[in-house]
Amino acid sequence: MCWSATADLAAGAGIAAVGVACVTRARRARDLPLAALPLLLGTHQIVESLVWHSGGGTGPATVAWAAIALPLLPVWVSAGVLCAAPRHARRRLTIPLVIGVATAAALTFALATRPVRAEIRGHTLGYAVDLAHPELLVGGYFLATVGSLLLSGDRLLRLLGLLVGAGALVCWALWELEFVSTWCAFAAVCSVALYGWVRRRPGAPGQGN
Repeated sequence: MCWSATADLAAGAGIAAVGVACVTRARRARDLPLAALPLLLGTHQIVESLVWHSGGGTGPATVAWAAIALPLLPVWVSAGVLCAAPRHARRRLTIPLVIGVATAAALTFALATRPVRAEIRGHTLGYAVDLAHPELLVGGYFLATVGSLLLSGDRLLRLLGLLVGAGALVCWALWELEFVSTWCAFAAVCSVALYGWVRRRPGAPGQGN
């Protein structure tokens, strides 16, 4: 989420550009899902600019935003980390992946059976969907995303996991106060961090094999 349609569109374009750079620089097929994550985050911001322009509500842009944010991201992140992880870490990474798939299944069911609504609140957008056992789903979401990064066996990805966990708390607090939404800035920082990870991967230009 960002604080206006213009900010969302600009942030989305910039984050997607970082994603293109990540994908172009990746030299291992198993790194591509995680390298492409900024492309997904950039698309997400661009979709939200459409939510702003539509005035919120329950339209297609709102549903698309929720589909990316809720069921897609926990599976994408946990699967991407598993693909990129060193061999010795892959067995333990099946745990956050299974949790991510289960969480995504529950969230997909909720989106398919209940309306999701966006509401403009000053400089923030609020999204509401009726979830059963929301605390359990939030816990599963964070275990799949932050947990997979922390268990990755890769120093830079573990640092990214710490950044994601801390940044999510700060962004959530600011959003709860309805002061300003900073998720787009947070997504940009994470995308740049992923670009740094891609650059340092074995086989990347300038790196030894």
